[in-house]
Amino acid sequence: MDDEVFVIGSGPAGLSCAAELTRRGVSATVLEKGARTAQAWAGRYDSLRFNTSRLHSALPGAPFPREWGQFPSRDQYVGYLTEYAEARHVRVHTGVDVLRLDPTREGWSLATNSGRLASHHVVVATGLANRPVCPPWSQDPSFSGQVLPASAYRNPGPFAGEDVVVVGAGSTGMELAHELARGGAAHVSLSVRTPPNVLLRQTRGVPGDLLAPVLLRLPTVWTDRLLDNLQRRILGDLTAYGLARPTEGAMTALMRRGAGTAVVDQEVIDAIRERRFVIVPAVKGLEPAGVRLSDGRCVPADTVILATGFDTGLDRLVGHLDVLSDRGLPVDGAGGEVLPGLRFLGYAYRPGITGYVGRQSRRVARELAAPARGARRAPAGSTHPALRTRTSRDRAASRG
Repeated sequence: MDDEVFVIGSGPAGLSCAAELTRRGVSATVLEKGARTAQAWAGRYDSLRFNTSRLHSALPGAPFPREWGQFPSRDQYVGYLTEYAEARHVRVHTGVDVLRLDPTREGWSLATNSGRLASHHVVVATGLANRPVCPPWSQDPSFSGQVLPASAYRNPGPFAGEDVVVVGAGSTGMELAHELARGGAAHVSLSVRTPPNVLLRQTRGVPGDLLAPVLLRLPTVWTDRLLDNLQRRILGDLTAYGLARPTEGAMTALMRRGAGTAVVDQEVIDAIRERRFVIVPAVKGLEPAGVRLSDGRCVPADTVILATGFDTGLDRLVGHLDVLSDRGLPVDGAGGEVLPGLRFLGYAYRPGITGYVGRQSRRVARELAAPARGARRAPAGSTHPALRTRTSRDRAASRG
């Protein structure tokens, strides 16, 4: 099953890149380790909805249906990606887990769970949220309950009557705490280590990301100040309920560590004020019957759910190639060539990521298709520089 281009990952970045390559006549295959297209999205919790509105969240040329409302659901989005791939004749092979990439004289060798594959080009598009990050204390075997990553949570049904501690106050943590409290858990605590910037998904029917394209172009300090003022005016001060003011601006936190903002509905804020779930300090460790907090208190828990974020998981795949930063991110995550024939697409912390990676995909496809067209026109034995894929060394020299 060798091919000209292998795209790893069947999320929006991988599918749109393969679609654009196919449209330009370049043979491309998407490799997905899960059992279906868009498996990573299909595996998220049942009530998940987009934090950004449909205006800013669709792939180019494929708008979301108006009847979905402003914020598509998980199931709507999975269906959307599946239909997008089918309509554009994107070839997707599921159940293929790519374990390691190695350069060869002809291109790239891909070690997979079903054998080795070869291609001239590889585009890695497995996403920022690829592997749950679990704090070391979560492995303590003395705890009598269960510890689950948020990626294993689907709905509140299995936790009815339980004491649950949700760790992490991003969008997912706050939404799960609210859903569990509303869905029958006996007592829910939300553990907050770093107070988040809290933004509403919409205010009086207006999407919260309406001005996102403008804010992304402003200096970071201006955006931080505008969003801080917005939080103060709309949400007020939640310190009395355990949620202190954030110590870092929303855009600064997003750019620096890819986190720091919780986008939620007004009903979540109402639940905090009504103490339907309780906000507690950071968890420092586990006890046999609960968790130990940074202030010395112990909170009973039958289940601890870790909404403590994700990392890229790229170390297994390309950690030996010196193409990752100290944070595990690609040195170029926007589709530029980091080694001859190797690119990473969609590794950017920003709102409206679906539309953004769709636009990047068009550029990547144009760059990959250009040498192929040149090669078809060239006479045998030609060594014109345009026929050779430009490397990062070539680009550095051209900037010289």
